[in-house]
Amino acid sequence: MKALMFGWEFPPHILGGLGTASYGLTKGMALQPDMEITFVIPKPLGDEDKSFLQLIGACNTPVVWKNVHRDHVQNRIGNCMDIQLYYDLRDHIYSDFSYCYTDDLGCIEFSGRYPDNLLEEINNYSIVAGVMARTIKFDIVHSHDWLTYPAGIHAKFITNKPLVIHVHATDFDRSRGSVNPVVYGIEKDGMDNADHIITVSNLTRDIVIEKYHQNPSKVTTVHNAVEPMNAEVAAVKFQKNTKTKIITFLGRITMQKGPEYFVEAAAKVLRKKSNVRFVMAGNGDMMDQMIRLVAQRNISDRFHFTGFMKGIEVYKMLKSSDVYVMPSVSEPFGISPLEAMQCGVPSIISKQSGCAEILEKTIKIDYWDIEAIADAMYSITTYPSMAEYLRVEGKNEVDRITWEKAADKVRNIYDKIV
Repeated sequence: MKALMFGWEFPPHILGGLGTASYGLTKGMALQPDMEITFVIPKPLGDEDKSFLQLIGACNTPVVWKNVHRDHVQNRIGNCMDIQLYYDLRDHIYSDFSYCYTDDLGCIEFSGRYPDNLLEEINNYSIVAGVMARTIKFDIVHSHDWLTYPAGIHAKFITNKPLVIHVHATDFDRSRGSVNPVVYGIEKDGMDNADHIITVSNLTRDIVIEKYHQNPSKVTTVHNAVEPMNAEVAAVKFQKNTKTKIITFLGRITMQKGPEYFVEAAAKVLRKKSNVRFVMAGNGDMMDQMIRLVAQRNISDRFHFTGFMKGIEVYKMLKSSDVYVMPSVSEPFGISPLEAMQCGVPSIISKQSGCAEILEKTIKIDYWDIEAIADAMYSITTYPSMAEYLRVEGKNEVDRITWEKAADKVRNIYDKIV
Protein backbone atom coordinates (compact mmCIF):
# COMPACT_ATOMS: atom_id res chain seq x y z
CA MET A 1 0.00 0.00 0.00
CA LYS A 2 1.44 3.35 -1.08
CA ALA A 3 0.08 6.55 0.48
CA LEU A 4 0.71 10.11 -0.68
CA MET A 5 0.21 12.29 2.39
CA PHE A 6 -0.04 16.06 2.46
CA GLY A 7 0.83 17.77 5.74
CA TRP A 8 1.91 21.21 6.93
CA GLU A 9 4.30 20.47 9.81
CA PHE A 10 6.80 17.75 10.65
CA PRO A 11 9.18 17.51 13.62
CA PRO A 12 11.49 18.90 14.75
CA HIS A 13 10.04 22.10 13.27
CA ILE A 14 6.53 22.31 14.67
CA LEU A 15 4.24 25.10 15.81
CA GLY A 16 1.52 22.95 17.37
CA GLY A 17 0.06 19.48 17.72
CA LEU A 18 -0.44 18.89 13.98
CA GLY A 19 3.23 18.06 13.37
CA THR A 20 3.42 15.83 16.44
CA ALA A 21 0.35 13.86 15.33
CA SER A 22 1.58 13.56 11.74
CA TYR A 23 4.91 12.17 12.93
CA GLY A 24 3.39 9.70 15.37
CA LEU A 25 0.81 8.35 12.95
CA THR A 26 3.22 7.92 10.04
CA LYS A 27 5.79 6.23 12.26
CA GLY A 28 3.09 3.86 13.50
CA MET A 29 1.96 3.12 9.95
CA ALA A 30 5.52 2.48 8.81
CA LEU A 31 5.55 -0.58 11.08
CA GLN A 32 3.17 -2.24 8.61
CA PRO A 33 5.49 -4.26 6.33
CA ASP A 34 3.84 -3.30 3.02
CA MET A 35 3.20 0.38 3.79
CA GLU A 36 5.12 3.05 1.86
CA ILE A 37 4.51 6.68 2.75
CA THR A 38 5.47 9.78 0.82
CA PHE A 39 4.90 12.76 3.12
CA VAL A 40 4.77 16.29 1.70
CA ILE A 41 5.31 19.49 3.70
CA PRO A 42 5.75 23.05 2.45
CA LYS A 43 9.37 23.53 3.53
CA PRO A 44 11.64 20.84 5.02
CA LEU A 45 14.94 21.99 6.46
CA GLY A 46 16.85 18.73 6.06
CA ASP A 47 17.08 17.62 9.69
CA GLU A 48 13.76 15.76 9.75
CA ASP A 49 13.67 12.02 10.48
CA LYS A 50 13.31 10.40 7.06
CA SER A 51 14.19 6.87 8.18
CA PHE A 52 10.65 5.50 7.81
CA LEU A 53 9.17 7.55 4.96
CA GLN A 54 9.99 9.66 1.93
CA LEU A 55 9.74 13.35 2.78
CA ILE A 56 9.25 15.90 0.00
CA GLY A 57 9.13 19.66 0.20
CA ALA A 58 6.68 21.65 -1.90
CA CYS A 59 9.42 24.29 -2.00
CA ASN A 60 11.69 21.78 -3.78
CA THR A 61 9.17 20.70 -6.42
CA PRO A 62 9.62 22.54 -9.74
CA VAL A 63 6.65 24.12 -11.49
CA VAL A 64 8.76 25.94 -14.10
CA TRP A 65 11.29 23.98 -16.20
CA LYS A 66 14.90 25.02 -15.57
CA ASN A 67 18.03 23.63 -17.16
CA VAL A 68 20.12 23.17 -14.01
CA HIS A 69 23.19 21.01 -13.44
CA ARG A 70 23.02 18.10 -10.97
CA ASP A 71 25.80 19.55 -8.81
CA HIS A 72 23.84 22.75 -8.36
CA VAL A 73 20.68 20.83 -7.44
CA GLN A 74 22.69 18.70 -5.02
CA ASN A 75 24.11 21.79 -3.30
CA ARG A 76 20.70 23.46 -3.07
CA ILE A 77 18.37 20.68 -1.94
CA GLY A 78 20.43 17.50 -1.59
CA ASN A 79 20.03 17.43 2.18
CA CYS A 80 16.24 17.53 1.84
CA MET A 81 15.41 15.06 -0.93
CA ASP A 82 16.77 12.70 -3.58
CA ILE A 83 17.87 14.96 -6.42
CA GLN A 84 16.77 12.44 -9.06
CA LEU A 85 13.24 13.01 -7.80
CA TYR A 86 13.68 16.71 -8.60
CA TYR A 87 14.34 15.83 -12.24
CA ASP A 88 11.48 13.31 -12.32
CA LEU A 89 9.13 15.98 -10.99
CA ARG A 90 10.46 18.52 -13.49
CA ASP A 91 9.41 16.22 -16.33
CA HIS A 92 5.79 16.24 -15.13
CA ILE A 93 5.08 19.97 -15.03
CA TYR A 94 1.60 20.09 -16.48
CA SER A 95 0.96 23.76 -17.27
CA ASP A 96 2.63 27.12 -17.81
CA PHE A 97 3.28 28.49 -14.33
CA SER A 98 5.83 31.06 -15.47
CA TYR A 99 3.55 33.77 -14.02
CA CYS A 100 4.46 32.45 -10.56
CA TYR A 101 7.49 33.80 -8.78
CA THR A 102 9.99 30.92 -8.68
CA ASP A 103 13.60 30.45 -7.57
CA ASP A 104 16.62 29.32 -9.59
CA LEU A 105 15.30 25.72 -9.58
CA GLY A 106 11.87 26.70 -10.86
CA CYS A 107 10.28 26.13 -7.45
CA ILE A 108 7.73 28.23 -5.59
CA GLU A 109 8.92 29.53 -2.24
CA PHE A 110 7.05 28.58 0.93
CA SER A 111 7.45 29.95 4.43
CA GLY A 112 6.89 26.63 6.17
CA ARG A 113 4.79 28.47 8.75
CA TYR A 114 1.42 30.26 8.90
CA PRO A 115 2.13 33.57 7.13
CA ASP A 116 -0.17 36.49 6.38
CA ASN A 117 -0.52 35.21 2.80
CA LEU A 118 -1.56 31.74 4.01
CA LEU A 119 -4.36 31.37 1.45
CA GLU A 120 -1.87 32.06 -1.36
CA GLU A 121 0.47 29.38 0.02
CA ILE A 122 -2.43 26.91 0.24
CA ASN A 123 -3.22 27.56 -3.43
CA ASN A 124 0.45 27.21 -4.43
CA TYR A 125 0.63 23.97 -2.45
CA SER A 126 -2.25 22.67 -4.54
CA ILE A 127 -0.40 23.59 -7.75
CA VAL A 128 2.67 21.67 -6.55
CA ALA A 129 0.46 18.70 -5.62
CA GLY A 130 -0.47 18.39 -9.28
CA VAL A 131 3.17 17.88 -10.27
CA MET A 132 3.66 15.31 -7.51
CA ALA A 133 0.50 13.38 -8.34
CA ARG A 134 1.65 12.98 -11.94
CA THR A 135 5.07 11.69 -10.86
CA ILE A 136 4.76 9.62 -7.68
CA LYS A 137 3.12 6.21 -7.64
CA PHE A 138 0.50 5.81 -4.90
CA ASP A 139 -2.75 4.04 -4.06
CA ILE A 140 -4.39 6.61 -1.80
CA VAL A 141 -4.23 10.32 -0.96
CA HIS A 142 -4.28 11.39 2.69
CA SER A 143 -4.58 15.10 3.59
CA HIS A 144 -3.91 16.36 7.10
CA ASP A 145 -5.97 19.38 8.18
CA TRP A 146 -7.69 22.08 6.12
CA LEU A 147 -4.52 23.67 4.75
CA THR A 148 -3.86 20.58 2.63
CA TYR A 149 -7.39 19.72 1.49
CA PRO A 150 -7.10 21.59 -1.85
CA ALA A 151 -3.86 19.70 -2.58
CA GLY A 152 -5.54 16.40 -1.77
CA ILE A 153 -8.52 17.18 -3.98
CA HIS A 154 -6.21 18.10 -6.87
CA ALA A 155 -4.24 14.86 -6.51
CA LYS A 156 -7.47 12.86 -6.36
CA PHE A 157 -8.92 14.29 -9.55
CA ILE A 158 -5.68 13.94 -11.49
CA THR A 159 -5.29 10.25 -10.66
CA ASN A 160 -8.78 9.09 -9.68
CA LYS A 161 -7.28 7.67 -6.48
CA PRO A 162 -9.39 7.77 -3.30
CA LEU A 163 -8.95 10.69 -0.89
CA VAL A 164 -8.92 10.48 2.90
CA ILE A 165 -8.93 13.75 4.82
CA HIS A 166 -7.79 13.86 8.43
CA VAL A 167 -9.61 16.47 10.52
CA HIS A 168 -7.27 17.49 13.34
CA ALA A 169 -9.42 20.55 14.10
CA THR A 170 -12.19 22.65 12.57
CA ASP A 171 -12.66 26.38 12.48
CA PHE A 172 -15.45 25.93 15.02
CA ASP A 173 -12.75 24.84 17.49
CA ARG A 174 -10.31 27.61 16.65
CA SER A 175 -12.83 30.47 16.65
CA ARG A 176 -15.32 29.57 19.43
CA GLY A 177 -18.03 29.61 16.78
CA SER A 178 -17.05 32.84 14.94
CA VAL A 179 -16.24 30.87 11.82
CA ASN A 180 -14.22 32.37 8.98
CA PRO A 181 -16.38 31.69 5.88
CA VAL A 182 -13.33 31.21 3.63
CA VAL A 183 -11.81 28.61 5.95
CA TYR A 184 -15.18 26.93 6.41
CA GLY A 185 -15.55 26.75 2.62
CA ILE A 186 -12.16 25.05 2.23
CA GLU A 187 -12.98 22.60 5.03
CA LYS A 188 -16.42 21.82 3.60
CA ASP A 189 -15.04 21.35 0.08
CA GLY A 190 -12.43 18.91 1.40
CA MET A 191 -15.05 16.90 3.28
CA ASP A 192 -17.47 16.84 0.34
CA ASN A 193 -14.77 15.53 -2.00
CA ALA A 194 -13.27 13.01 0.42
CA ASP A 195 -13.99 9.31 0.08
CA HIS A 196 -13.59 9.03 3.82
CA ILE A 197 -13.06 11.41 6.73
CA ILE A 198 -10.95 10.65 9.81
CA THR A 199 -11.54 12.71 12.95
CA VAL A 200 -9.33 12.75 16.03
CA SER A 201 -12.25 12.45 18.47
CA ASN A 202 -15.99 11.85 18.65
CA LEU A 203 -16.29 15.51 19.63
CA THR A 204 -14.83 16.48 16.24
CA ARG A 205 -16.83 13.77 14.46
CA ASP A 206 -20.07 15.30 15.76
CA ILE A 207 -19.02 18.74 14.49
CA VAL A 208 -18.17 17.31 11.05
CA ILE A 209 -21.56 15.59 10.81
CA GLU A 210 -23.68 18.42 12.22
CA LYS A 211 -21.89 21.57 11.04
CA TYR A 212 -20.49 20.33 7.73
CA HIS A 213 -23.45 18.07 6.87
CA GLN A 214 -21.47 14.88 6.25
CA ASN A 215 -22.91 11.37 6.13
CA PRO A 216 -22.09 9.63 9.44
CA SER A 217 -21.09 6.43 7.59
CA LYS A 218 -18.32 8.40 5.91
CA VAL A 219 -16.73 9.66 9.17
CA THR A 220 -14.58 7.53 11.49
CA THR A 221 -12.89 8.53 14.74
CA VAL A 222 -9.26 7.53 15.22
CA HIS A 223 -8.00 8.94 18.49
CA ASN A 224 -4.46 10.29 18.65
CA ALA A 225 -1.77 8.67 20.79
CA VAL A 226 1.64 9.55 22.19
CA GLU A 227 5.11 8.68 20.95
CA PRO A 228 7.17 6.58 23.41
CA MET A 229 9.93 8.54 25.11
CA ASN A 230 13.27 8.27 23.37
CA ALA A 231 16.50 7.79 25.32
CA GLU A 232 17.25 11.54 25.45
CA VAL A 233 13.84 12.35 26.92
CA ALA A 234 13.89 9.41 29.34
CA ALA A 235 17.29 10.56 30.61
CA VAL A 236 15.95 13.97 31.65
CA LYS A 237 15.83 14.06 35.45
CA PHE A 238 14.52 16.74 37.77
CA GLN A 239 14.78 16.84 41.53
CA LYS A 240 11.49 18.51 42.40
CA ASN A 241 11.34 21.06 45.17
CA THR A 242 9.39 19.40 47.97
CA LYS A 243 8.33 22.74 49.42
CA THR A 244 7.20 24.57 46.26
CA LYS A 245 4.73 23.03 43.81
CA ILE A 246 4.70 23.89 40.10
CA ILE A 247 1.45 23.92 38.11
CA THR A 248 1.86 24.20 34.34
CA PHE A 249 -0.20 25.29 31.34
CA LEU A 250 1.55 24.32 28.09
CA GLY A 251 0.10 25.23 24.71
CA ARG A 252 -0.87 28.09 22.46
CA ILE A 253 -2.04 31.10 24.44
CA THR A 254 -5.18 31.57 22.40
CA MET A 255 -8.92 31.74 22.98
CA GLN A 256 -9.35 28.05 22.12
CA LYS A 257 -7.02 26.91 24.91
CA GLY A 258 -8.76 28.79 27.74
CA PRO A 259 -5.67 30.46 29.30
CA GLU A 260 -7.77 32.98 31.24
CA TYR A 261 -9.42 30.17 33.19
CA PHE A 262 -5.99 28.92 34.21
CA VAL A 263 -5.01 32.38 35.49
CA GLU A 264 -8.26 32.89 37.38
CA ALA A 265 -7.96 29.45 39.01
CA ALA A 266 -4.35 30.19 39.93
CA ALA A 267 -5.44 33.36 41.73
CA LYS A 268 -7.95 31.34 43.76
CA VAL A 269 -5.37 28.71 44.74
CA LEU A 270 -2.91 31.39 45.88
CA ARG A 271 -5.50 32.74 48.30
CA LYS A 272 -5.33 29.39 50.12
CA LYS A 273 -1.65 28.49 49.85
CA SER A 274 1.51 30.34 48.92
CA ASN A 275 3.95 27.49 48.17
CA VAL A 276 2.78 27.21 44.55
CA ARG A 277 4.19 28.64 41.34
CA PHE A 278 2.36 28.75 38.02
CA VAL A 279 3.90 28.44 34.57
CA MET A 280 2.29 29.42 31.27
CA ALA A 281 4.49 27.87 28.58
CA GLY A 282 3.73 28.88 24.99
CA ASN A 283 2.87 31.93 22.96
CA GLY A 284 -0.12 33.27 21.08
CA ASP A 285 -2.33 36.25 20.46
CA MET A 286 -3.55 36.37 24.08
CA MET A 287 -0.08 36.50 25.65
CA ASP A 288 -0.15 40.24 26.44
CA GLN A 289 -3.71 39.96 27.72
CA MET A 290 -2.70 37.15 30.09
CA ILE A 291 0.31 39.11 31.38
CA ARG A 292 -2.02 42.01 32.19
CA LEU A 293 -4.55 39.69 33.83
CA VAL A 294 -1.84 38.17 36.04
CA ALA A 295 -0.79 41.68 37.09
CA GLN A 296 -4.40 42.68 37.79
CA ARG A 297 -4.83 39.63 40.04
CA ASN A 298 -1.62 40.64 41.84
CA ILE A 299 0.03 37.23 41.36
CA SER A 300 2.95 38.22 39.10
CA ASP A 301 5.50 37.12 41.71
CA ARG A 302 4.14 33.54 41.53
CA PHE A 303 3.60 33.37 37.76
CA HIS A 304 6.07 32.67 34.94
CA PHE A 305 5.74 33.04 31.13
CA THR A 306 8.35 30.94 29.29
CA GLY A 307 7.47 31.53 25.64
CA PHE A 308 7.18 28.79 23.01
CA MET A 309 8.74 25.43 23.80
CA LYS A 310 9.37 22.34 21.67
CA GLY A 311 11.26 19.06 21.71
CA ILE A 312 13.30 18.31 24.80
CA GLU A 313 12.32 21.66 26.34
CA VAL A 314 8.72 20.45 26.63
CA TYR A 315 9.73 17.36 28.55
CA LYS A 316 12.07 19.31 30.83
CA MET A 317 9.17 21.60 31.70
CA LEU A 318 6.77 18.71 32.25
CA LYS A 319 9.18 16.72 34.40
CA SER A 320 9.68 19.76 36.63
CA SER A 321 5.92 20.12 37.11
CA ASP A 322 3.69 18.76 39.86
CA VAL A 323 0.41 19.34 37.98
CA TYR A 324 -0.47 19.85 34.32
CA VAL A 325 -3.64 21.73 33.37
CA MET A 326 -5.40 21.93 29.97
CA PRO A 327 -8.57 24.06 30.35
CA SER A 328 -9.36 24.11 26.62
CA VAL A 329 -12.66 25.60 25.50
CA SER A 330 -12.82 23.32 22.46
CA GLU A 331 -10.00 20.83 21.97
CA PRO A 332 -10.37 18.34 19.10
CA PHE A 333 -7.97 16.01 20.89
CA GLY A 334 -5.05 17.42 22.89
CA ILE A 335 -1.82 15.38 22.90
CA SER A 336 -0.06 17.42 25.60
CA PRO A 337 -1.93 15.80 28.56
CA LEU A 338 -0.76 12.40 27.30
CA GLU A 339 2.82 13.69 27.22
CA ALA A 340 2.42 15.04 30.75
CA MET A 341 0.96 11.79 32.09
CA GLN A 342 3.72 9.88 30.30
CA CYS A 343 6.14 11.91 32.45
CA GLY A 344 4.21 10.98 35.57
CA VAL A 345 2.56 14.38 36.00
CA PRO A 346 -1.00 14.39 37.44
CA SER A 347 -3.23 16.15 34.93
CA ILE A 348 -6.41 18.21 34.87
CA ILE A 349 -8.23 18.40 31.51
CA SER A 350 -11.44 19.97 30.29
CA LYS A 351 -14.44 17.79 29.52
CA GLN A 352 -14.58 19.70 26.23
CA SER A 353 -11.45 17.94 24.91
CA GLY A 354 -11.24 14.89 22.69
CA CYS A 355 -8.64 13.17 24.85
CA ALA A 356 -11.19 13.15 27.70
CA GLU A 357 -12.94 10.40 25.69
CA ILE A 358 -10.07 7.96 26.26
CA LEU A 359 -8.43 9.13 29.50
CA GLU A 360 -9.74 7.95 32.87
CA LYS A 361 -6.83 8.47 35.28
CA THR A 362 -7.06 12.24 35.19
CA ILE A 363 -9.33 14.91 36.65
CA LYS A 364 -11.92 16.23 34.19
CA ILE A 365 -13.61 19.59 34.66
CA ASP A 366 -15.72 21.99 32.59
CA TYR A 367 -13.35 24.63 31.20
CA TRP A 368 -15.51 27.45 32.61
CA ASP A 369 -15.67 26.03 36.15
CA ILE A 370 -12.85 28.02 37.74
CA GLU A 371 -13.80 26.81 41.22
CA ALA A 372 -13.46 23.16 40.12
CA ILE A 373 -10.10 23.82 38.42
CA ALA A 374 -8.80 25.58 41.54
CA ASP A 375 -10.07 22.78 43.80
CA ALA A 376 -8.35 20.16 41.65
CA MET A 377 -5.08 22.13 41.65
CA TYR A 378 -5.25 22.57 45.42
CA SER A 379 -6.09 18.92 46.10
CA ILE A 380 -3.29 17.45 43.97
CA THR A 381 -0.68 19.78 45.49
CA THR A 382 -1.94 19.20 49.04
CA TYR A 383 -2.70 15.46 49.28
CA PRO A 384 0.34 13.27 48.38
CA SER A 385 -1.68 10.05 48.08
CA MET A 386 -3.95 11.61 45.46
CA ALA A 387 -0.98 12.94 43.48
CA GLU A 388 0.77 9.57 43.65
CA TYR A 389 -2.31 7.70 42.42
CA LEU A 390 -2.72 10.01 39.42
CA ARG A 391 1.01 9.89 38.72
CA VAL A 392 1.31 6.09 38.64
CA GLU A 393 -2.05 5.14 37.16
CA GLY A 394 -1.97 7.97 34.63
CA LYS A 395 1.38 6.83 33.27
CA ASN A 396 0.21 3.21 33.10
CA GLU A 397 -2.89 4.28 31.16
CA VAL A 398 -1.06 6.45 28.64
CA ASP A 399 1.63 3.84 28.00
CA ARG A 400 -1.12 1.64 26.52
CA ILE A 401 -2.27 4.33 24.06
CA THR A 402 0.03 3.78 21.07
CA TRP A 403 0.32 5.16 17.56
CA GLU A 404 0.64 1.62 16.24
CA LYS A 405 -2.97 0.93 17.30
CA ALA A 406 -4.14 4.19 15.70
CA ALA A 407 -2.22 3.30 12.53
CA ASP A 408 -3.98 -0.07 12.32
CA LYS A 409 -7.36 1.70 12.36
CA VAL A 410 -6.24 4.03 9.56
CA ARG A 411 -5.03 1.05 7.55
CA ASN A 412 -8.43 -0.63 7.90
CA ILE A 413 -9.99 2.51 6.40
CA TYR A 414 -7.48 2.43 3.52
CA ASP A 415 -8.23 -1.22 2.79
CA LYS A 416 -11.98 -0.57 2.64
CA ILE A 417 -11.85 2.30 0.16
CA VAL A 418 -8.93 1.41 -2.11
